[in-house]
Amino acid sequence: MIDALIVLDIGKTNAKLALIDAAGRPLAEARRPNTVRTDGPYPHLDTDGLWDWLLATCREFARRAHVSAIVPVTHGATAALVDARGLVLPVLDYEADLPGGGYDAVRPDFGETLSPALPAGLNLGRQLAWLQATYPEAFARARHILAYPQYWAWRLSGAAAAEATSLGCHTDLWNPRRQAWSGLVARMGWTALMPPLLPAHASLGCILPAVAAATGLPPGCQVLNGIHDSNASLLRYLHDPDTGAGPRTVLSTGTWMIAAAFGVPLDGLREADDMLANTNALGQPVACMRFMGGREFAALAGAAPEPCAFADVERVVAQGTLALPAFAATGGPFAGRAGRIDGPAPADARERYALATLYCVLMTDYCLDALGAAGPLAVEGSFTANPWFGALLAGLRPQQAVAYSDDASGTTCGGWMLRYRDASPPGTATAVAARLPAGFDAYRARWRTAVAQTEPLAA
Repeated sequence: MIDALIVLDIGKTNAKLALIDAAGRPLAEARRPNTVRTDGPYPHLDTDGLWDWLLATCREFARRAHVSAIVPVTHGATAALVDARGLVLPVLDYEADLPGGGYDAVRPDFGETLSPALPAGLNLGRQLAWLQATYPEAFARARHILAYPQYWAWRLSGAAAAEATSLGCHTDLWNPRRQAWSGLVARMGWTALMPPLLPAHASLGCILPAVAAATGLPPGCQVLNGIHDSNASLLRYLHDPDTGAGPRTVLSTGTWMIAAAFGVPLDGLREADDMLANTNALGQPVACMRFMGGREFAALAGAAPEPCAFADVERVVAQGTLALPAFAATGGPFAGRAGRIDGPAPADARERYALATLYCVLMTDYCLDALGAAGPLAVEGSFTANPWFGALLAGLRPQQAVAYSDDASGTTCGGWMLRYRDASPPGTATAVAARLPAGFDAYRARWRTAVAQTEPLAA
């Protein structure tokens, strides 16, 4: 039977299980929504529903291939508090409102963590401090604090570990320059709850006997430590010999649009603009900027998005309709501002799709300029399926050669690369030809002027 691995890829909106062979070829895939439940003490992730789905899907995959490893890849800003038996509290949704104050008094400075102050629970330290203050007895029972990929690795293998990419994404828990815990961890008394730090590719051992029995997977199936999803998308570029030759940029697209700029100095990051330093799988800080592009696209395109023709893009530009940030409650340089549409409203679903595309292109261009991104620009993820996103972006950024990965899920490829570390990543990058509608320079200038009047770049 063919050798393969399973990548558990949990994004903020959807979860995916992918069965991939040793050559990187996809063999099977299953998806389900990543549901937020409201039937507990606070909004929390449906970990039990995901677990049941995981076991059932693994049973199907086990009939198709010899699965030698499972790799968890998940969104960031999420952690689980566990004891020997399981969760001591539900896994908090990072978009939940956290009433009460006091965290800002203990939160480390941006200069230490390069983790900007964010709303709701997007700073993981804020979540943990809130849980500790609100549910002290349950918190005291916790044996480990596990970042979300490592929670799934622990549930599969029984082994607890920490990992730098999940700790280094706006958690307030990590010092990216030193690649060590920030002062917050000791200050809050959490040091003993942090398991040993291991690389993303480290094997934590075999699946538990109960998992093997429930799924039919081989008892010797290895569980890898796992990785933060946008850093999984970066992984192929860390192994690219061209990466060290000069600056380059990777744009990971999905619910979040995250631009990672290799070669940009960390000293130029500005907290007020939602800039940050992520930590990549090699333990190196990377300058990043992001906004909630997938969420904002959905808000603008509507409940039944209909891909548009280029003529629809041209019409929206010609009539001067602007979408101005922000259309998501969290993340990005304009978080907290009320989004609005200036000019004639879109006439139909295709014009809404065109306006949503234009908005995400202009926001991406804005963030890349603010970040100082340079060099070739690789686009990963779901926006590679948009017919006009790349062409418009390439037209706006002639100084950066834009290319699409032919893998619509760079996160899955990154999970595969953790297992097959000496192999060349599958797939190729395709150059994107620029295409701009007439009058786009003036359209962009009007958008930039309106944005500057709403919320100028921080000095």
